[in-house]
Parts: sequence; structure tokens; C-alpha cells
Amino acid sequence: MKFPPYLTAIVALGSCSLSSCLSDSDIPYPNIQANIESFEVEGQTRVSVIDTLKRTVSIAINDSVNPSCLHVTRFTLAPGASLVTDTSTIVSGIDLTSPLTLTLKVYREYDWTISATRNVTRTFAVEGQIGPAEIDPDTHTVSAVIPSTSDISAVKVTEMKLAGATATYSPALIGAITDFSKPVEVKVTEFGSTTPWTITLTTSDISASLTSVDPWTCVAWLNASVKEGTRCRFEYRRADSGSSWNAAPDAWVAAGESGEMICRLVHLDPLTKYEARVVDISTDTPSPELTFTTGASPQAPNSDMTQWWLDGKIWCPWSKDGESYWGTGNKGATTLGDSNTVPVTDPDSPTGYAGASLETRFVGIGMIGKLAAGNLFAGSYVRTEGTNGVLSFGRPFSDRPTSLRATIKYSPATISHSSSDFTYLKGRPDTCVVWCALIDSDEPYEIRTKPSDRRLFDENGPEVIAYGRFQSGVEIADLTTVDIPLDYVSTSRVPKYILIVASASKYGDYFTGGAGSLLIVKSYQLQYDYPD
Repeated sequence: MKFPPYLTAIVALGSCSLSSCLSDSDIPYPNIQANIESFEVEGQTRVSVIDTLKRTVSIAINDSVNPSCLHVTRFTLAPGASLVTDTSTIVSGIDLTSPLTLTLKVYREYDWTISATRNVTRTFAVEGQIGPAEIDPDTHTVSAVIPSTSDISAVKVTEMKLAGATATYSPALIGAITDFSKPVEVKVTEFGSTTPWTITLTTSDISASLTSVDPWTCVAWLNASVKEGTRCRFEYRRADSGSSWNAAPDAWVAAGESGEMICRLVHLDPLTKYEARVVDISTDTPSPELTFTTGASPQAPNSDMTQWWLDGKIWCPWSKDGESYWGTGNKGATTLGDSNTVPVTDPDSPTGYAGASLETRFVGIGMIGKLAAGNLFAGSYVRTEGTNGVLSFGRPFSDRPTSLRATIKYSPATISHSSSDFTYLKGRPDTCVVWCALIDSDEPYEIRTKPSDRRLFDENGPEVIAYGRFQSGVEIADLTTVDIPLDYVSTSRVPKYILIVASASKYGDYFTGGAGSLLIVKSYQLQYDYPD
């Protein structure tokens, strides 16, 4: 009789004591991970980010919630997993002022890290303030600047929020006339704990100054500190050119936080050095100049989709001897069928190809199989797990485009297949999607479609700098160019990866869509400028 490998190992031990000779690592347990499928607490501001690869749960909570005693509202584990950590830790309320470790078990034990980020918006402002205050939550200090003509011994505080929504302040400075000739201490009490903060005011003769520049490619963001009530203009020119200064139109200027002005310069040249300043109009006094250099304007390789080669049954969107940039789900689709992302033939193209054809198909034999959405993405197909895929979204990228221009056409089929979550969509027209994102994580974004281990892209994730999406549930009969604006959460954060994704079925990650939906991607082009 032939024993399974793990039984053979036990029999071979003979009279040896299991407790003394057999360790956990000696048994080839089935590869079943102890995963957290959901974890929610009171006061969350968005869906928890669960990373089963790193075994982490990241939670964002609002500023009215006490992070030291959070009530868990939902906590589910993958089938077969159990919690080793004392459940009283969960039931009584968890302390996430620092990361919490939970130990789960399926055959082996796995440590998970639960962390929370509390979204506290802190503000401080006084009458006549120049620029926004500098608030340091680590040192519990506030510093602000007022004009030298102001009486520093009698300053009215107009805004002050140094902690969460439930915090109290002693003394209560808002609306009060306060002597700031020396630092002022304010005691901030929140959740039964009191923290002293120190507020310092200084004076300046400068009514307007340029504090920073965030240069992109054809765009630059100028940030200025301006005395309250001061009218100013932004000026710029090529550095070392000796040319006259260009005044930015008023339409390019907007007010930021208290005492801050922001100017968005457009139509700049890539890889060019500029200098900028801000001018007090009443006195025609310019601030010191800041110099900056604009970025490059790269395009994604093979963005015209002319390079293809056939590797067995798998169509690859790059030349045979070239490097891959674009990935598809063809490796998964061909396990039970043929490639469903294939080149578009074009006799006028030197390669014979010009475009990508993304078709949603049911892949399998009879009723056995799955719906495979035609897709194309910047990244690579990592592996197949059963009938599910693991993908790597993103390619290295450090510039900041303003939009993605895509030339496409689309023929939607009726949604014929769905997961249990989307049965209500059956019978409706399918929807295509094209989206682009910039992220500043240290590695590409891993996508997993297996339901018990699913990880899909979260456009609101903390690593996302910019995001834009186009979708259509109606036919686009002719090749049409669409511009997909990118909405940025920050002008200063620099991306590390760009994600460009297209799918003939928007819910293809959930194996939901219409067999026969066809999306043609003719080309992509990254745009780097804004209109006036």
C-alpha cells in the first residue's frame, strides 16, 4: 500500500516520540491561508484595505472616534480559519493607537497586523496672518506669521482646531484677543487625556512670499504665503533668458488655506528651467524668486499597439525579442480556451497590427468554466490559481500627466454570466471600462481574483495619487478618442508606478459580463497640459 507523503513521514518515525521529533515544519500541510476577509470598526471613513500577501488590515477612522477603544462592527475569517488571539481583545474594544497583532490559524499560525489612521484636519489662523500656520502634531507646536505693523500683544484668533471634533481647549482662544508677545500654551483635552500645545507668533515685513513650487511637465503649481487682504500677482519666465516676466492670468489663481494663494501655471515646456515670484500689487514689491525645472513627457511603450507575437496559444502585446510592458489575461483564458485579447490586423501598419481587440468570452467545456473578460493592462500576468488569476498592475513611472487619451470603439453584449453578488445585472447591457492611476507605493499593485483571497484595485487607497476612469454601457460604433482626466489628491507627491487598465466588461474581476462584448483599443496617449 502506498501511503500519502505526510503519512509516510509519520510511519517512518517508528518508535520516536512525536512530541520530541516532529516539528510543525515537517508536515506538508495543505496550502490554505488563514485570511481575514472583512474587518470594520466604528467611525470608519472608507472600506478597510486588506492585504492578504502582507497580512495587514489598514483602517481609516474619523476624528471623533477614540482610537484606543474601537468597537469592532464586523470581523470575518476565511473558511477554516480561527482566531488564536484571545477573543476578549476584540469584544471589549481594540486599541489601535499603535498597530495590533492578531494571530490566526489554519494548520499553521499566521500573524496579522491591524492598524488605523485617524484623519484629523488641524487648523490655526489669526487676523492679518501671512500664509498658513505650521502645525506639528508630533511636537505639539504651532507657529504663524503676522505683519510687523500688527500689534503682537493684541491678536484675534479666528480659527483653532488642534485635535479631533470632541476636543476641548483651555484657554479657549477662538474670538479672543490674545497677547502673543511670548509663546502661548493651550491645554488640549481629548478622550480624558490632556496635551499641552505651544503657539508662537512672529512678525515679518514681507506681505507676500513664494513658499514652494510643485513642477510637473507642462504644469507647475506655485504656493504663496500672503498677508490677509493683500492683492498679489504671480509672475514667471524662463530662467537665464533675460526675458521679461509673464503675469499669470487671474483665472490661474485660487485661494488655498488661510493666508495661502495657489497658482497653476500651464503651457510650460518640458525639461525646462523656470523662475517664479509673487508680487504685492499695492507696493509693486516682488518676493524672492524660486527656480524650478519641469519634467519629461514620456509615453507608454507600444501605446499604438503595433507590436505583437504569438507564444503558442498566447497572444503577447510586445515584439518577440522585446520587453513586455502590457499584460493580458490570456495566460488564464488559454487554460480552457484561446486568447481573448488579440491584435487588430492593419495592412497599413509595418507590423501588420495596429490595436488590441478585447473580447469577453465564456472559457471552458459545456457548463464547466468561467467568464473571461477581455483585458489589457500595464503590468504582467503573474500566475493562475485554479481558474483564478494573480496580476501585477503598474509599471515604473515618475512624471505627472494630466489625462489619458484613448482611441477606442465598443460593442456591448447582454450580461450573460455573473457571480452571486451581481445576479441583478443579468440581462442588462455590459459596460466597458478604461482607467488610469498613479501610485507611490514601493511595488506594483497585486490583483487577485480568487473570491476567498480577492484583492482588487481601490481608487481611494492611501497609495493612490491620481485616478481617472471612462466607462460606457452603449455602443461606440466608430473609433472615438476620449480624454480621461486624472484627479490628483496632491500636487507634490511623486508617483512610482502608472496603472493603465482596459476591460471589455467592467465587472470582469467578479466573472460578470456579457459573452461577446468587444472593446477595441487603438492607441493610448498621455497628456501633460491643462487648457487655459
